[in-house]
Amino acid sequence: MIKYATLDDFNILKQHEHCISDDELVNSIYLKRVLIMTDDSGLTGWLRYNLFWDNTPFMNMLYILDGHRGKGNGTALVRFWEEQMLALGYESVMTSTLSNEQAQFFYRRLGYTDCGSLLLPGEALEIIFRKNLR
Repeated sequence: MIKYATLDDFNILKQHEHCISDDELVNSIYLKRVLIMTDDSGLTGWLRYNLFWDNTPFMNMLYILDGHRGKGNGTALVRFWEEQMLALGYESVMTSTLSNEQAQFFYRRLGYTDCGSLLLPGEALEIIFRKNLR
């Protein structure tokens, strides 16, 4: 099942989500910018997004827990998010990943195209992706 996270989901998310402060996570939940995926065993994964330039949904985090990867869960979560963004009137979405991570191939398989990059000191190149939803 995929649904928007609520404050009731905060504690389980915080056990796994270490890339965001507690206050920002609460804020993201409040703004309906966190989707969670669950099954009979509990949390399967989550997707968190924000708005790039205040007008384009940007997926900040997609995480599928160990034991749930390689089963189509990531694809299902991204597709659900894309449908939600289209329903909200957005025509495109964005995300990024490091060039030394396998996620770049995952996003390209889902129709995302490279549209830029960012190079920070001491980091691998960050590849920025975009996808038209229409």
